[in-house]
Amino acid sequence: MAPLACLGGCTALSHGFLNPQGPVAGHERDLFFTVSIVLLFVAGPVLLLTPLFAWHYRLSNRSDAYRPKWNFSWWVEGLIWIPPAGIVIGLAVLLWHWTQIDDPYRRLPGAAPVEVQAIALDWKWVFVYTDLGVASVDRLTIPAGRPVHIKLTSGTVMQSMLIPQLAGQIYAMGGMTTELNIQAHRPGRFRGENTQYNGAGFQQQKFDVVAVSPADYDRWAAAARSGKRTLYAQTWRRLSARSIITHPVEFAHITPNLFEHVVAATGGMTHSPQKAAR
Repeated sequence: MAPLACLGGCTALSHGFLNPQGPVAGHERDLFFTVSIVLLFVAGPVLLLTPLFAWHYRLSNRSDAYRPKWNFSWWVEGLIWIPPAGIVIGLAVLLWHWTQIDDPYRRLPGAAPVEVQAIALDWKWVFVYTDLGVASVDRLTIPAGRPVHIKLTSGTVMQSMLIPQLAGQIYAMGGMTTELNIQAHRPGRFRGENTQYNGAGFQQQKFDVVAVSPADYDRWAAAARSGKRTLYAQTWRRLSARSIITHPVEFAHITPNLFEHVVAATGGMTHSPQKAAR
């Protein structure tokens, strides 16, 4: 408890999955605590019995029986094998169940999701809103309380998106697509980042996830569509160059099928559970 109290002011606790703001991160936190409690039954006996055994079998202890030929005990064998086997089986069932629930490809229940395409670049994230026909760089605006379905790819090397308070990490790879489903319970600003090292600007490749009310989201969408910036071939060449932008940028007009063009330009493969199963 003392180390936890000392860590109370750390941003890792306030901005991580231990302070979840969505259903997926909430499940991850619950699973983390459950597994941690179960594993206490593994670590606890070791931590408690090691000093006890060292004290009991010390050289100066001559009051207990000395049995140099002892070699077997049924109750010791049962204690060694039965509890660990039960823990392994229990964890296997638990993890199988939660793995199905928190599959990143699994659509979240509720209203029709907001469709977003995420393109990882060096060192920035481009978010394309397919339903709105707009794009933003280093800021993902979503409506609170509504599912968001994200398709990811990379225009460069392999990268990994992590939004700790909303969901776990998912990789983005050139020539391939992966998926992530998130949802924010309430309006707020959450931190996202790339967790896969990709060069000198890696530590600055972060973005904000801004969850707003449905009414504010509609107002944001209208303002984004009325902007003047365009994301066509020439702008994309400048944007995809290795660089760090100082503030988020929005584009009101984008090249049709931009996401598909990036996937094709970097290999053209597609990854999905259905195709992988075949």
